[in-house]
Amino acid sequence: MKNDNIIVEKSLNFAIRIVNLSKHLKTQMNENVLSKQILRSGTSIGANVREAIYGQSKADFTSKMSIALKETAETEYWLELLQRTNYISQIQYKSIMNDCSEIAKIITTIVKNSKS
Repeated sequence: MKNDNIIVEKSLNFAIRIVNLSKHLKTQMNENVLSKQILRSGTSIGANVREAIYGQSKADFTSKMSIALKETAETEYWLELLQRTNYISQIQYKSIMNDCSEIAKIITTIVKNSKS
């Protein structure tokens, strides 16, 4: 695996933000259910990206990246729900959603290119 792989780095950095968000939700907002959901889906993106890198075949790589894309969509849902229920502010939402959307765009391009 190359150390300069942008999606590996971005998904890891995003996972770190999600872990910190989950901690904040638990300790500052006393919220446990949604914090677990966002933690699961938000960290799964990078885990699936990393797993794809070591895929056994092109089809395996594409499958794992497709799962990462689905987890990104799920994470977007939880972020929107957290914002609409006032667990995170509009400013926090926009900041983390920008990262999530950027990751989704990169993974979408990777999946499309891996199918051709």
